[in-house]
Amino acid sequence: MTKNRVKNLACCTSVLIFATCNTAPDLGIFAGNTDIGAVNHAGSVEYNRADGSYTLSASGTNMWFNEDELHYVWKKMSGDLSIAADIEWVGDGVDPHRKACLIIRQSLEPGSAYADAVIHGDGLTSLQYRDVTGGATREVQAALSAPRRIRLEKEGDYLSMSAAFAGEELAAAGGAFKLAFSEPFYVGLGLCAHNNAVIEKAVFSDVVIETIAPKADSLKKVASTLETIAIASFDRRVVYHTDVLIEAPNWSPGQTLIFNSSGLLYKIPVAGGEPELIPSGFARRINNDHGISPDGSQMVISDATETGSSLIYSLPISGGTPHKITMLAPSYWHGWSPDGKTLAYCAERNGNYDIYTIPFTGGAEKRLTTAEGLDDGPDYSPDGKYIYFNSVRTGTMQIWRMKADGSEQEQITTDELHDWFPHPSPDGKWLAYITFGRDVPADSHPPNKDVMLRLMNLATREVQVMAKLFGGQGTINVPSWSPDSERLAFVSYQLK
Repeated sequence: MTKNRVKNLACCTSVLIFATCNTAPDLGIFAGNTDIGAVNHAGSVEYNRADGSYTLSASGTNMWFNEDELHYVWKKMSGDLSIAADIEWVGDGVDPHRKACLIIRQSLEPGSAYADAVIHGDGLTSLQYRDVTGGATREVQAALSAPRRIRLEKEGDYLSMSAAFAGEELAAAGGAFKLAFSEPFYVGLGLCAHNNAVIEKAVFSDVVIETIAPKADSLKKVASTLETIAIASFDRRVVYHTDVLIEAPNWSPGQTLIFNSSGLLYKIPVAGGEPELIPSGFARRINNDHGISPDGSQMVISDATETGSSLIYSLPISGGTPHKITMLAPSYWHGWSPDGKTLAYCAERNGNYDIYTIPFTGGAEKRLTTAEGLDDGPDYSPDGKYIYFNSVRTGTMQIWRMKADGSEQEQITTDELHDWFPHPSPDGKWLAYITFGRDVPADSHPPNKDVMLRLMNLATREVQVMAKLFGGQGTINVPSWSPDSERLAFVSYQLK
């Protein structure tokens, strides 16, 4: 099919689009239906008024990269809302990546910004989004497959998904992202065959669109999602979602993630599953500054059980009785030298927070920074030559680097935002960190804020935004790279 510029007055009043458009005498709660992109076969929709179901037919190559091809049944809306439906494929299908989705689009152009909750033909269930017109598509893969019902939720600028299997109630799938839509926008049902030579069908039933009433943050509860993000694509995958506060994942040399929650440590397979408590003896007030030794045999924790103020302890990776390393408090661990012999940490001494090091076996601590104001988040480069850290000494929180002995301190980032917790990748190519906006004090890293995960190429100093999310304290306080440098673990949050 050739692309024809069509002025579509029946479905898309006064909007010029690259599409064909079909009308139906009755589309139920929707206003129009449209082929978007260079589809090979015209799509269609059949609305069954008796049971309220919509049977969509569509071809289309994909909904991905910079443009989409799909059939779309839509209405224009504004404000905060959700759209939910049961989804059932018709037939075995040709391509396992065929997509049936609930979708919000800024426009009917193929390259429009959009967000969707989608079930693929092979059961993969995810949130997909393109945050700018013509930009790349990203996704957040859920830790479940082939649910019966899904719901796409828009609250403010955040999009999230809930899912349910047959006979179950909808539950949050985790992994919200930030995308600002201009009002009005399009809301509806979408279908793509993922093969432009064929036509696929899916039935959307019990379709419900609801407005979401505003709710004061003080009445909301926090929900946490443990995720990983691929450095090559910035695509995200949900490992674990919970209504309990969890923080600060570490990635073990194996395929296990360790995090803290309610003063204790837990481990969970990277592939997902249920968390398992790690025994920590008397330590019951473990905070989010903990980590794993380079050889994977030991852990260090920062815990306030003994004195009411954080001290650093060691224990075996499998758990056990903590052994005290720092005698002075407060001390918050952040980095481990590649040879396993030295710890780097942030500590308050005489009213000033600075970077210190201490032998893993204990002994005298060494002060590395002396600037006024907060220096925090030290983490070693994989060759052990440098320590990266964040410092407020220039007025905004920025990333710095120094030799491992504290000499030659140099500023790495120079933007107007607040950059925290730098983590070099194990291969030495990348630096991951979290960025807060100017709405927070420079020396503060609070929870429940709009933040960005950013990635610096250490060879070129080029910086990319990996994800915009709701987070902050607990998101990536400590090293969380996969051993192969291909993924990063983090925690995102929602207030519900």
